[in-house]
Amino acid sequence: MNHLHFNRRRFLASTSAFIPLPFLESFMAGPAAAAPVAPASAKRMVFLGMGFGVTQSTWYPDTNQVGSEYDLPEGLKPLARHKDSFSIIQNLYHQFSRNGHSGSTFWLTGANQYGVPGKSFHNTVSVDQVAAAEFGLETRFASLQLSGKKLEGPGSGHGTGLSLAWDQRGKPLPAYETPGDAFHRLFSSDNSPLAQQRARMAEQRSVLDTVIADARAVRQRVNNNDSQKLEEYLDSIRDIETRISKEESWLGVPRPQPPEYVSEPKESLEGLEEIRIMYDLMAAALQVDATRVITYRMPADTFIQSIGGTEPAHLISHYSERGGDRKSISQRRDRQHSTMLAEFFDKLKAIREADGSPLFDNTTITFGSNISHLHNLTNCPTLVAGGSAGIKQGRHLVMKDSRTPLCNLWLSLLKANGIKADSFGDSNGIVEELFAS
Repeated sequence: MNHLHFNRRRFLASTSAFIPLPFLESFMAGPAAAAPVAPASAKRMVFLGMGFGVTQSTWYPDTNQVGSEYDLPEGLKPLARHKDSFSIIQNLYHQFSRNGHSGSTFWLTGANQYGVPGKSFHNTVSVDQVAAAEFGLETRFASLQLSGKKLEGPGSGHGTGLSLAWDQRGKPLPAYETPGDAFHRLFSSDNSPLAQQRARMAEQRSVLDTVIADARAVRQRVNNNDSQKLEEYLDSIRDIETRISKEESWLGVPRPQPPEYVSEPKESLEGLEEIRIMYDLMAAALQVDATRVITYRMPADTFIQSIGGTEPAHLISHYSERGGDRKSISQRRDRQHSTMLAEFFDKLKAIREADGSPLFDNTTITFGSNISHLHNLTNCPTLVAGGSAGIKQGRHLVMKDSRTPLCNLWLSLLKANGIKADSFGDSNGIVEELFAS
């Protein structure tokens, strides 16, 4: 057999995306080809936002116990078997967070809502989309956005179809709202003839071309305010063009079969069971390499209801430290979140990559919110797990500066996962303690 120097990324390429081939022993270089070495596994990033924060007295570890010798508080005890695989970080915050109801809107961006004069709302690109711009080149989906399917109560920060992800212009990206929607997007194939699929894509492009031509025709006849609105509209059309180009590059490539632990979910799932199935779907999406970047904006009200609460999640966050039903439900929510997160870690550790390594070791998982409790926007609850970033896990870190930007963490995770970034949001450095030996 000839020893070929082979770049598998370039073997199947289109103008807009690369389609990765499986590892092929035939193209191993050098005399050791008969005993191939598995290629380095791809890195993944998962962001899990739980919205309304935690129970302050029973979720955060004691600030006097730092490093690896710390006691897990009651809210984190279901994660005990994974204690060496995650870290808790305290004293991170977003300096521009001013709305105690926006527990998800600015979590992954750190943007200043009033950063643009004359506008009452402004956001910027989220950290997941910075990662997706690079990690998404070789996968069918550049990123996967998931969300709770129910519209939560007023001021909840959890709306139907809204995700944690914001694009390069600070516009929200839509999310798959039910486990069924996510399952079919990941695994259901279009069985129509390939020529028919291409014709549909061409028709969509033709419609977009007409829309763009019409919009440009009126551009010269509108005032400045309308001109800006028109440009935003054209940007959204360009986003659709990009999505169509991505889908075209994957026409004819069969979708993977779902792993054995995933089947088509029931549409009636809500709350706790909905979140459990979403975790299974996230693991499956990473396992079949459908995407390498996932965000999940978890449901709030339906989750509270599924564990016995009768009030909206917003009101539960107004618990009293003296006790009562609200605090009891808040604590139950924390423990249940930790239980499901531990199950997710179990699954990722059990899934093996082509080189034999656990999927967990090639993934960075962040669980948290930019609300700590009540309407408190300091000391964002933050748990970071997984091995892809090279973090020295199993520790409790308390930042010396109680106003350390949460964006320092986002920058740290980007850089540690091999993504070139000099800054992110209001970052002023990285969290060096994460990587201290």
